[in-house]
Amino acid sequence: MNPRHEVLFTQLESYRSEVLGVLKDVSEVQAEVIPEGFKNNIRWNLGHIYLDQFLWIQALTKEKVGVVPEQFQSWFGYGSSPVSFEKDTPSFQELKELLREQPVKIKEMYKERLEEEFTPTEMGMHTIEQVLIRTIFHEGLHMQTILDIKKFL
Repeated sequence: MNPRHEVLFTQLESYRSEVLGVLKDVSEVQAEVIPEGFKNNIRWNLGHIYLDQFLWIQALTKEKVGVVPEQFQSWFGYGSSPVSFEKDTPSFQELKELLREQPVKIKEMYKERLEEEFTPTEMGMHTIEQVLIRTIFHEGLHMQTILDIKKFL
């Protein structure tokens, strides 16, 4: 594999590990709290991180990513809220496990396709490599939101 791609996957795994590390002292109950001034809780942010990465890949490739359940869009998509959670919405623990597995799945699914050219997205991204760089940045924004929510717990 291209050394640049190895670095990208190392970063994907490393940043994901940081997000999961921030959650070590968060309980299931705390993950449900929506502090005043916030729209979502920690559990929503985890589902959103997971969904966003696959949605951008899917938006670029126009290929269905089979590892994302259909309901994720309504639960964790842009503009959604924990208010729409149902009893079968993944738990805090389930989401942490999905997030733990995601970098490995992405590497398995796309390691040979990172530089494949697609019709650019509205943000100008035209390779999976570019999408992953964008989603790592996005994940960092949500990690900061999680840290901010933790200050209110």
